[in-house]
Parts: sequence; C-alpha cells; structure tokens
Amino acid sequence: MRFDLHVHTALSPCSTLGIGEILLHARARGLDGVCITDHDTMEIRNSLREGMQSDGLCVIFGMEYATPQGDFLLFGPFESLPPCMEATTLLHTVTLKGGAAIAAHPFRTARSVDEEIIRKGLCRTIEGINGRNQAFENRKIENWRTRYFLNECGGSDAHTLEELGRVVTTFRDPVRSRDELIQALNGGDYRPAWNKTLHYLPAHLPAAAFA
Repeated sequence: MRFDLHVHTALSPCSTLGIGEILLHARARGLDGVCITDHDTMEIRNSLREGMQSDGLCVIFGMEYATPQGDFLLFGPFESLPPCMEATTLLHTVTLKGGAAIAAHPFRTARSVDEEIIRKGLCRTIEGINGRNQAFENRKIENWRTRYFLNECGGSDAHTLEELGRVVTTFRDPVRSRDELIQALNGGDYRPAWNKTLHYLPAHLPAAAFA
C-alpha cells in the first residue's frame, strides 16, 4: 500500500489544501492512504470520518507536533495532547500510550531535529524523503543512516493539491486503520519513494521534482 504520511489541510494556517480536494484526487494520484497531520491539532476528526472511504482510500488522523528539538509526526490517541512539550517528554508519552512518532524533515534548515534525540534512541523512525525539502536537505539523512539504526519513511508535506502524493511510503502489508498504521510504523517494514504515478497525471509538478 502507498501512503502519503504527511499532509496538511486548511486547518493548518500555512495550508490551502481542502479536505474535499484530498478525497477527490488522492486515488488518482496513486495513493491507497493519506494521513492528515495538521500542525498541533487533530481537529480533522470533527470534519471527516477516519478509516476506509467509499472509494477504498484509507484516511488516518495524526498531527505534526512542534517541539524546541524538532517536529514530529504523531499517530495514536493524541486528540487531547497538551501543547508545548519538550521532545523527550513527548516521545516518552508516545511510547507510554502505544503510539508511533516520526522525526519530520530532520535536516530542514529552519526546522531540524536535535541529533541527541536520535542518539538516545527516543525516535527510531525518520522522514528519509520530505517532498518540501531541498534536495541537499534530504541527502543529509546519509549522516544518520551510517551511524544509527533507523527506519525511514516519506511524506509529501503537502500544503497544496499539487503537492499531494509527491512522496509516498510503501507498506508491504495492508493498512486499514490507525492501529494498523502504528503497528506497521513500529515494525519497520516500509520504504520511502518519489511517486512516479504523478508523471502520468495532467502536469502540475515539474518532472525534475522526481529526478
């Protein structure tokens, strides 16, 4: 299954991507699933039913949580998670509640993840490819790949329809719910990739984006 694990709707102040646009276009963009990860909120639950949609698309709710040590994609029972936690406290909470955490765009120039978090083993899954990163920022993952045992996923970090599905995470086993996603993420059997399906859609994105 191919998921875009990192998508922002208009519930994030920096995004213009509507919920209806996601539901209408995700399957045509080669996606089996989409994770809604708005900034520091899971308010999407008040606007949409989580889980399998009528067209077979799996929609899962998470969030992108900002800490002073970096940003993390979270999946679990975090609808009432308090804001402004330090990364160490946040990641211990994720483990305690049986959730999953992903270090988002770990080498982005303005929003990097503190390497100490990775060195201590507090977060073992990172975005190996982020669709909004500069190419050199994604390449810096190699610095950690050679030092730490990490799982790598990918996400578009979409804020517009054009970006939706640009980067996917491919799972070997079916993912049909939040619990199944958490189990899959913590299991480590997946890989990130640029979404070649977008080559065959009416062009919104330059082909160079997938080089």
